[in-house]
Amino acid sequence: MIDKKQLKLHFSKNASNYDEYAHVQKDMKNSLVKFMMQNNKNNIEVKNILEIGCGTGYLTSTLIDLFPHSHITAVDIAPGMITEIKSKIKNDSVDFICGDLEEMNFNNTYDIIISNATFQWFNHIHATIEKLYTLLNSNGTLCFSTFGEHTFCELNECFKKVKEEMSIKESIYSGQSFYSLNELSTLCKDATKNQRIDDVLVEGKEKFEYEYFNNCNDFFTSIKKTGANNSNKNNKCTSLTFIKKVIKYYNENFSKNNKVKTTYHCLFLKIVK
Repeated sequence: MIDKKQLKLHFSKNASNYDEYAHVQKDMKNSLVKFMMQNNKNNIEVKNILEIGCGTGYLTSTLIDLFPHSHITAVDIAPGMITEIKSKIKNDSVDFICGDLEEMNFNNTYDIIISNATFQWFNHIHATIEKLYTLLNSNGTLCFSTFGEHTFCELNECFKKVKEEMSIKESIYSGQSFYSLNELSTLCKDATKNQRIDDVLVEGKEKFEYEYFNNCNDFFTSIKKTGANNSNKNNKCTSLTFIKKVIKYYNENFSKNNKVKTTYHCLFLKIVK
């Protein structure tokens, strides 16, 4: 379970740093928008858009350019992010709301609901997708990106090896777990099946992004500077000795040309109502 209080604190604290370090998230945004727009045969007039996890506004800005006559409701859980985006985007067609999507109720319906690199922070993703689907107008689109099961596979391998080396039997995790593309596609179909007679069309794709750092410590710093450090309630503190061994193993086993590699497994899902 994600500790939402910690999540808000982490993202608010690092809102001013986010754009400097969120390289993968920005690439995901570009892929997400292309994925949303491709094979769009409905050609519906887009009047209302709901963006979930608007952050500092790089997706919001793209939506404004793509749909200049649409109204956008941009939601983020972190007050610091809302402050940051308001300082960057001055547009009467955008409403900013600070809140936890999973706890919010909406009176409006939307032609597009979109979210970039946010769904991994939901505790009840099945119920959330079900709720969002009800908010879609006929022929509306729910499109989102998130991280998949192979994200940070190098770090996961380091934790596993050091646990074995130190004969640790208790559960120690490098971070949260993620879905496979097939698991998430199935979940989307299941969450929406009760709202229509025919089968729900769920499109999915995946891609891998890689970042390279001078060392493992720089990788950890990058995660913290985007506010994405572990907010899992079940996260157990590990000893300094354990962390030092993880860093050493990472630097020794995932380094090439004086850089360490980090994998991001990016998932993209689209549901058309």
